[in-house]
Parts: sequence; structure tokens; C-alpha cells
Amino acid sequence: MRPQPTRTAANYATGYPPRPAAPDVAYRQIQPAQQQQGPRQVILRRGFLDQDSAPTVVQTASRWPAPIRSHLDPQFLPQVVSYQTKEAPGTIVIDTENRFLYLVMAGGQARRYGVGVGKPGFEWAGEHHVTRKAEWPDWTPPKEMVEREAAKGHYLPAHMEGGPENPLGARAMYLGSTLYRIHGTNAPWTIGNAVSSGCIRLRNEDVTDLYNRVKVGTKVIVI
Repeated sequence: MRPQPTRTAANYATGYPPRPAAPDVAYRQIQPAQQQQGPRQVILRRGFLDQDSAPTVVQTASRWPAPIRSHLDPQFLPQVVSYQTKEAPGTIVIDTENRFLYLVMAGGQARRYGVGVGKPGFEWAGEHHVTRKAEWPDWTPPKEMVEREAAKGHYLPAHMEGGPENPLGARAMYLGSTLYRIHGTNAPWTIGNAVSSGCIRLRNEDVTDLYNRVKVGTKVIVI
């Protein structure tokens, strides 16, 4: 049987699918020359050399494809594109409908990144400025989120230190006096989807690149 997914506090908070649990079996290493196209089965024999064990059991484990989360639509990878706007170079424009963040450049161009945006009921639009930047930010779930998730039987931590398991990811840029941020994620497979509670998320490598290109005071327009 395929293992059942497990959920963590970070899963509940951010709304993305849980990571599949690792299968409770051991796989025999297959050399490249032995690999073939299509599904493959590995035969595992247990108790073969153990005289005190129960009779030998043959267990068959199917190799399933790599999780979908390992794939990202190429359109969501960072790239320089043509972009006509009246906004000055250095401005960030976030197109929530199409899941793109644009960092305006000179000459009618922009650096475009794929993003994850607010899920239904958490969409918003407006104009703000970056008021603070943080590397590997801590996360303190807002009271409303804690209560909302508790009502579903999901209990969030009161506070989480920054790090690879933190749902805010590697970098965060805080927008005005709001609770919204442009931040990284420990769930890169959610980029291109509406999954957050209103924050704008990028892959960790992409938010780090953006973080290094913008300053406190940068204008941010969400449409």
C-alpha cells in the first residue's frame, strides 16, 4: 500500500498538500545499466540469513513516479520579459490572476517570477511599500489564523523560528503595516497556485534573488 500523507502545523497554515510519507520498505540499489523504461518492481527477501526469524517473506514494492511537486511549469521560472508600464524601474507589480511578479526594469522590460497567491476568500489588491526585510524570518501566526485553523481541528504553533521548515521560507519582505509579505516557501510545488492566506510566495531561490534586488521603500502594486 502507498503510505498515507502526514500533516504538520506548517501544512495547515499554508494550505498546500502534505508531503507523502516515506514508504516503510527498503529498496535495492539498481545500477544504471539495469534500469529499463516503464514501471519496475523490486523483490525484497527478509529473514533469508536469520535462522531465528520467521520463514522467508517475499515483499514486492512498486516504484511510483517522482512526486508532481518536483516539476514546475517553465513559465514560472525567473526570466526577463517585455513589459510595458508607466511604473518606474525598481517597482514590483504582482499580477495575482496570472500568478506573476514583475520587477520593472528600464527599456520596457521586467524580471518576471512565478508566485503563489491568496486562495479564494483571501484575495486582495492595493499599493504598498516594502517596510522591512528579513532573512530566514520567524513566523508568528496571526490570531485570526490560529482561531480559524483551531476550528478545523488544526493547532498551529504560537511561534516558529526561521529555518528550512518555516513556511515563510528563506526571505521575507513586509508590506506596509499589513500582515502580508512577499516571502519564500518550503513548498515550491505550490508556485502558480492560489494557496496562501493572502501572502505572495516564491521559491526560496527566487525570493532570495528578488530580495537582493530590492530595497526597503520599494513600491509594490498588487492587481
